[in-house]
Amino acid sequence: MDAKRDTTDSFIAKEARYGARNYAPVQVVVDHAKDCLVWDVDGREYIDMMSAYSSVSHGHLHPRIVAAAQRQLEKVAVTSRAYYGTTLGPLLEKLSEVTGFERALPMNTGAEAVETAIKCARRWGHRIKGVPDGRQRILVARGNFHGRTSTIIGFSSEPEYRNGFGPFDGGFQHFDYGDMQSVKAAATPDTCAVLIEPIQGEAGVIVPPPGFFQELRAWCTAHQVLLIDDEVQAGLGRTGKWFAFQHEGIRPDALILGKALGAGLLPVSAFCADDKVMQVFSPNSHGSTFGGNALAAAVALEGLKVLEEEGLVDHCAEKGDYLMRRLREVQDEVRPLIRDVRGRGLWIGVDIEPSCTTARDLVERLAAHGLLSKETHETVIRFAPPLTITFELMDRAVEIFRRVAREKHAELAGRVARQGTPA
Repeated sequence: MDAKRDTTDSFIAKEARYGARNYAPVQVVVDHAKDCLVWDVDGREYIDMMSAYSSVSHGHLHPRIVAAAQRQLEKVAVTSRAYYGTTLGPLLEKLSEVTGFERALPMNTGAEAVETAIKCARRWGHRIKGVPDGRQRILVARGNFHGRTSTIIGFSSEPEYRNGFGPFDGGFQHFDYGDMQSVKAAATPDTCAVLIEPIQGEAGVIVPPPGFFQELRAWCTAHQVLLIDDEVQAGLGRTGKWFAFQHEGIRPDALILGKALGAGLLPVSAFCADDKVMQVFSPNSHGSTFGGNALAAAVALEGLKVLEEEGLVDHCAEKGDYLMRRLREVQDEVRPLIRDVRGRGLWIGVDIEPSCTTARDLVERLAAHGLLSKETHETVIRFAPPLTITFELMDRAVEIFRRVAREKHAELAGRVARQGTPA
């Protein structure tokens, strides 16, 4: 066997042998990366069109962010929140500035920030709205994805996420995403919050219908219900604005951030709200040993400055419009293989006709041609490159996608010709 291929196989084999089988990675072994490019252990180059689900929105190893991490590593990394530090305060101040919320509570992963939001909503529902403790209810959308803790999967509508992991704690009612009548039907006097994504990413990059969030905002205000916006994937420039809720002309009562907040280096998340909501927390009511640690705060602060000072958010909408247009050109060339191209900013879902093939099939073919993407729900390929991507790299990526799509389209046409049946 070829020595290089043996090296690739050995890394894959070790993960398969010693790791839990909770992922099915594309067969690429990443060795190093820089900005929007990734190289495998064989030295082969790939265009990163996934950016680790928005975690690498700044590009891999942005030099300013790496330098900030190195400076902090020479001082102190973790002390726990038992003491004050020199980096957390400035990060919280910057978060308040960019989000418009008065306070932020730092955590590590996005799921932890969602759990924080759930705890906050329940205590707010009891102490402020007056719902009897234990009866607080939170409305969630069908097709949601807010993380993988036992509480969160308990209100997922995906059987694969729930099967065998019960019992679940309850306290959640479902509504149909984008449907206000469904929201109203699901509500009760004990409803204290609506937890929702501004765009449903894992469901296939589902964009809400126009006006839905304005109606939802008005309804929440009228019924003393918190509107909690989960922007773990959508936030910090991904959709062409700092936050996806800004497209809807509304302001939620609370905001959940993660992924890009860690600037491609560390897991960093935050729950943001005004005093009237955040007041329910008191010493010992919630915490995290690593949440808001000195190193994470230094990295996140520099990441926010990079987004702002290098205009990454400002240019995202233009880049997203361009990429969307180019992908729709490919769609027109290979119908019926692609049935939809949708999204906002640099977050685009390409919906594959399931009678033609699976999204995974095309994702693996794209990887073989030097483009990294990821499927969701068997029918959608997600394209979400770093915000630093250039037009030249987007053109290269689209040409790879066009080549793969045409090859698959030709295979389908050949199969139809052999079978003598219509496409």
